[in-house]
Amino acid sequence: MKEQNWKIRPITPHDDMRMAYIIRTVMPEFGAGGDGFAINDPEVDWMSRAYNAPRCAYFVVELEGQVLGGGGVAPLEGASNPRICELRKMYFLPALRGQGAGMALIETCLAKARELGFELCYLETLTGMDSAIALYQKAGFRSIDKPMGDTGHGGCDRYFVKSL
Repeated sequence: MKEQNWKIRPITPHDDMRMAYIIRTVMPEFGAGGDGFAINDPEVDWMSRAYNAPRCAYFVVELEGQVLGGGGVAPLEGASNPRICELRKMYFLPALRGQGAGMALIETCLAKARELGFELCYLETLTGMDSAIALYQKAGFRSIDKPMGDTGHGGCDRYFVKSL
């Protein structure tokens, strides 16, 4: 693992265009384009505003002063319990991968979720995002058979939860 020279911080409006670029660059890399994927969520263009809502937080990861990734938490849409959150829109450009920033970002997001009163964290992804799936499992997420809530991301086919 490389020496840590990245930093995690809350998103600002200045980061919105960069995060939109990152999400729209990374998702097609894994075949996640078109309907049913987060790439088409309207909030992709204004992440700082979307995650400024109650019980939401989004963080970016900078490497040498440049934002190369991000991820956040928000209440799970359509959840049966208001204490369930979703780990959302966690994407890294290749230059940031493999440096420990993914685990650090997950830990940051989960700590914030606990602080916001959540008891369970849900996430969904897709087959083929093998490194991300391995990271989620290493962070203690366990696989479940079907989706929870109503995320609108019908293109995802892998679902995970973690007790907080």
